[in-house]
Amino acid sequence: MSAKDVSRRQFLKYAAGGAAAASLPWVFPQAAPAAGGPARPNIILCMTDDQGWGDTGYNGHPVLKTPALDEMASAGLRFDRFYAAAPVCSPTRGSVLTGRHPNRFGCFTYGKPIRKQEVTLAQAVKRAGYTTGHFGKWHLNGRSGPGKPIPATDPLNPGALGFDEWLSVSNYFDLDPKMSHNGQTVQLKGDGSDVIVDQALKFVGKAAGAKKPFLAVIWYGSPHNPHRALAADKAPYAGRPAREQNYCGELAAVDRSIGRLRKELRRLGIAGNTLLWFCSDNGGAFGKRSTGGLRGQKASLWEGGVRVPGIIEWPRRIPKPAATAVPCSTMDIYPTVVDLLGIKVPNQPQPIDGVSLAPLLDGKMTNRPKPMPFWVYRGKGGHATLIDNRYKLHLHPRKRRRGRAALGTVLLYDLVKDPKETTDLAPQQPDRVKAMRATLEDWQKSVRNSLAKKDYKTG
Repeated sequence: MSAKDVSRRQFLKYAAGGAAAASLPWVFPQAAPAAGGPARPNIILCMTDDQGWGDTGYNGHPVLKTPALDEMASAGLRFDRFYAAAPVCSPTRGSVLTGRHPNRFGCFTYGKPIRKQEVTLAQAVKRAGYTTGHFGKWHLNGRSGPGKPIPATDPLNPGALGFDEWLSVSNYFDLDPKMSHNGQTVQLKGDGSDVIVDQALKFVGKAAGAKKPFLAVIWYGSPHNPHRALAADKAPYAGRPAREQNYCGELAAVDRSIGRLRKELRRLGIAGNTLLWFCSDNGGAFGKRSTGGLRGQKASLWEGGVRVPGIIEWPRRIPKPAATAVPCSTMDIYPTVVDLLGIKVPNQPQPIDGVSLAPLLDGKMTNRPKPMPFWVYRGKGGHATLIDNRYKLHLHPRKRRRGRAALGTVLLYDLVKDPKETTDLAPQQPDRVKAMRATLEDWQKSVRNSLAKKDYKTG
């Protein structure tokens, strides 16, 4: 879909909080949901910390082995263009819980807090009778530095934002983490990925035994630095540099825990109607292999900084393996779940920047129905981009560094032909640039309105 296919008026309708767009036709080897099946799927959202788009076996990493993720990708829906809403962690986590671009609620970078006025996914699904749990990294309570236990008195702890149970830490963690279990500090042993999945599986087993639908949010601390892996997880990478051994070892532990999670869902007999969604919080930070050779890395809005692994496995709804090149985002998780469950959220802050991917799951979406914006906020300026299906527009501030001019202000790339963003098409396509720039700048105006707290009906 070109810039002309999605009108500026339609996008502004979204920016003002308008209704969702109709789904578009899509040829995709999918089947409709089973007749008479449960209306309320279990939901598990897994997200790693700093895992780049190239950091999986199925995306062609030449060293790293990820058999569980490879199997999951070959069984479910693989996203070839999945994006973190931001190039660093806290903002992306906020986008998962709200469906909104994190700049709207002032979560501009890592360590910035979510606003208490936001409605979180955990709060929303409880309206449909779900029990909710958070396990792992939180990083939405305004704390930076190494991960620390989150006290029950913290007004932005997971429990205060809708989670019934939580085993959480403020930021990154790896071996033998000290965490908070419902506000009480506990010292745990082992790899952090195993630790949080162990606790998540206890929560899942209890909910399954009670025949209660659940939302389990599992946010890993790996492979964020400092990289420290168990000896057994490093062993397959002996002979590589020590730092790479630890990096790959941390991802091996993540992969192992995903395998255990999938196996236990099948043992409990609930895998068929469990929506298991896997992604990362931002692009890679471990070189070209980590980003799959894409331009840029973590902290940038080039593809290497925001394109991440993405997989959905849900056998009842997605009975056949498939892949999609439709650009999708962590901002889409909230509206997708709310749509699937038919939840009406009172006092919902508007607008929602994500879109429901329910049509995508059923093979009825060939293009994203509205553009996808990004913005590294710097007051009035800052690098901003807009992805309108195959095209990506950059509005890049002009700065001088070491006596030379930096990048120009407007750049355009065809991500289908040029995923590494090497050839600027702006001079050849001025009409597309003009339309996309107007859309992006209007969206930025709507974000400034949000920052003035005009989104909230109450609070």
